[in-house]
Amino acid sequence: MTKTAYNVLFLCTGNPARSVMAECNLNRIGGGRFTGYSAGSHPKGAIHPVTLEFLQEFNYKTESLRSKDWAECARPDAPAMDFVFTVCDRAAGEVCPIWPGQPMTAHRGLPDPVEATGTPERVFAVFNDVYRQIEKRLQVFTNLPIESLDRLALQRRLDAMGRALVDSVT
Repeated sequence: MTKTAYNVLFLCTGNPARSVMAECNLNRIGGGRFTGYSAGSHPKGAIHPVTLEFLQEFNYKTESLRSKDWAECARPDAPAMDFVFTVCDRAAGEVCPIWPGQPMTAHRGLPDPVEATGTPERVFAVFNDVYRQIEKRLQVFTNLPIESLDRLALQRRLDAMGRALVDSVT
């Protein structure tokens, strides 16, 4: 792959938390080399309130964030995706749209922070933990030598990276 900027789509089922946090984090750490997007197979229609609170706490702009259907990202007028990552196990098992341009795909399953219960502090801590996992994974991803790898080698690295990171979290 020889590009100077890569579009990355993060998918989960409802698009209220994990995929949105990944989108925001990649847009922050990507340094213009990566642009993050997020969507869901069955979008909730709104970003989870704690997701918004969490992102605002870390100085992310949240005004334009919204829960959207992944079909929006497969339309002919949508940006062409170079990478599509599922961040929840349920979305990974669903039949995805056909992505124009045949982007690289990988699965990066994460716990759903929306399911957290307990005190507001405990829920916020769960969101923080998931965000830190996302951040760690994206730091590894953004440091891959994408330009110097052929497509097969890159896919192998993405798959290995996903397995290693999942194993380190469980």
